[in-house]
Amino acid sequence: MAKEPPSRLPEGLEPEDVFRTLFSAYPDSLIVADATGTVVLANPSAAALLGYSLGELVGMPVDALVPDAVRPRHASYRDAYSVNPRARPMGTEMELTARRRDGSEVMVEIALSPLQGLPLVVAAIRGIGAYPRVKRALQRARFSDHLAQLGRLAVDTRDPQALLAQVPAIATEALQVELAIVLLLEPNRLEFRVHGGIGLIEGEEVGDRVPNRPDTPAGFLLQEGRPVVVADYRSERRFVVPQAYLDAGLTSGLSVPLLDRGRAIGVLKVRSHEARAFGDDEIHFLESLSNLLATSLQRAQSEEALNHSQRLESVGQLTGGIAHDFNNLLTVIQGNLQVLEELPALRADPLAPQLVGAAARASRRGAELTSKLLAFSRRQVLQPSAVDVQALLGSLADMLRRTVDQRIHIEVESAAPARVLADAVQLESALLNIAINARDAMPEGGRLCFSAAPCDALPAAVRHELDDPGATGSGFVAIAVTDTGGGMSPEVRERAFEPFFTTKEAGRGTGLGLSTVYGFVKQSKGAIAIDSEPGLGTTLTLYIPHAREAGPSAESEPGGDLVPAGLRALLVEDDALVREVVQTFLEKLGCGVTLAASGEQALQALAAPNPVFDLLLSDIALGQGIRGTQLAAEAKRRFPALSVLLMSGYSADLVQADSDAALAWELLRKPFSILDLARAIVRVLPEAGANDH
Repeated sequence: MAKEPPSRLPEGLEPEDVFRTLFSAYPDSLIVADATGTVVLANPSAAALLGYSLGELVGMPVDALVPDAVRPRHASYRDAYSVNPRARPMGTEMELTARRRDGSEVMVEIALSPLQGLPLVVAAIRGIGAYPRVKRALQRARFSDHLAQLGRLAVDTRDPQALLAQVPAIATEALQVELAIVLLLEPNRLEFRVHGGIGLIEGEEVGDRVPNRPDTPAGFLLQEGRPVVVADYRSERRFVVPQAYLDAGLTSGLSVPLLDRGRAIGVLKVRSHEARAFGDDEIHFLESLSNLLATSLQRAQSEEALNHSQRLESVGQLTGGIAHDFNNLLTVIQGNLQVLEELPALRADPLAPQLVGAAARASRRGAELTSKLLAFSRRQVLQPSAVDVQALLGSLADMLRRTVDQRIHIEVESAAPARVLADAVQLESALLNIAINARDAMPEGGRLCFSAAPCDALPAAVRHELDDPGATGSGFVAIAVTDTGGGMSPEVRERAFEPFFTTKEAGRGTGLGLSTVYGFVKQSKGAIAIDSEPGLGTTLTLYIPHAREAGPSAESEPGGDLVPAGLRALLVEDDALVREVVQTFLEKLGCGVTLAASGEQALQALAAPNPVFDLLLSDIALGQGIRGTQLAAEAKRRFPALSVLLMSGYSADLVQADSDAALAWELLRKPFSILDLARAIVRVLPEAGANDH
């Protein structure tokens, strides 16, 4: 039997004292358990790691130190180990977790050693949460959790303000910094606006504006186009550090750009009072956070634009339908007034002509209102021609100089000659609407400037407004109207194109001005943009397609030539009152008239033996039966020499039905005068030639 080696401990010091001191001072946690799995001994390191006192640990079952999720598996493992106890070195098997007194968990490595000759097992436990690789893993897991948190919020909410408020909170918590801020570029891209933040300092509070210049922190970031790390603001020389940063005690910072499909729209920044080393993991996390925020903002913007478009379309359909019925009524009113004006008995009465004239003027104002409704709803059939923009602006400016307040200085900036493809009358009306709004925004006088220039490239925000989003912008002319008035708040600017929205006092505006302009521009296959800030004036820019080829001049409309005597017309109109008025007009023009209340009746008239008609004059909307465009196509198929003139108070009829064929027909808009009817008939007759059936 081998003898134990002799002890060479200092005199008076026993081995038991050394072992007891070694057990207490050992840096790893040591727990001794008996065969029942009860703790019989523990050192101070174990108490500190697990959050218990030594008195609480002794007598506690080992299972209480195992997380609930793995406790059944641990019990079976302990039973198997008691049958075949063996030394298990630390780090040779999977990493484990231990349950602390407060319920939290700590990652550990465990080594087990049975004590020879004793029914005891010693467990050496080492907390590994402080290991660099574990720290990185835990940090990345924490970053992933925070990104998932923002992702869930982005899915659950459609409010971009909620996201802008939450992102700084997530950034500060995840990166363990004191300050975070989100800045978004303003439309002019000359400055940022603070949209959210945590721990904000003076000059960077929510709503404040920050310049976008290369010598500013945010401007430098956008110029770089990549993350910027600041180790110490006191020694930073790449940009001018605001004094407010130093006064607030800021030391380090990390900034990343907010990108929307590769285009910078803002900045996300975190800053700390401590010297922080922002490494690749922190940069990658903040970039991921900014990308998720930018994507969510872009989605919210797209959804709002879609909702806005749908609201405008719904109102447009409603207003278009109202305009159709109203125009029919105005046709009857104006037609009867014109007949009354020619009655000898009326002329003999000194008061009657005045009354009829006043009624006629009122009906024309009603027609102008319905024209605006149709323009807003994009249901007005335009007559585009090649328009010389500089000539139009010069003429408009001359008229305004004679009519507006003399304290308003009107200018037309010279530019290269430009021609656009647009309805000249509607374009002038749109610019006049804008000029009137500008006048009202400058009650004390100011400057109103018109300008026009070919557009090399459309701004991205404007390009999204086009019906053809693939357009590059090189085929447009930018017509801008700038005033030095009070400008618009963001809330007013957001609603500027809504119908019936006005900031003018009661009785001074219908709210249809800019909505009419919006409808005209969109129907002209263009786009419109507003650049306005309170106190800084307003610029409205119309992007109208360039006229690549010389089209028919707006001034080349046929005159009021006489309608050939004895013209034979087939009149098709489902509204009896309108039919009666138009019949009267035709008869006064010397036409022979055959009436039909529907397309089916008209086809019967055309199918009669030896039909003799020179002109088909038909409404487009003919109730439940076939439409006027279909009737016109069938009539031309049967009689190619037949002249066709269509009329409508709801001009979308041409667009919505047989749009390809509709381009071949002349349109007469309701309400119309007898002279309008005569000119329209003369325009279509030369195309038909001599009508001998």
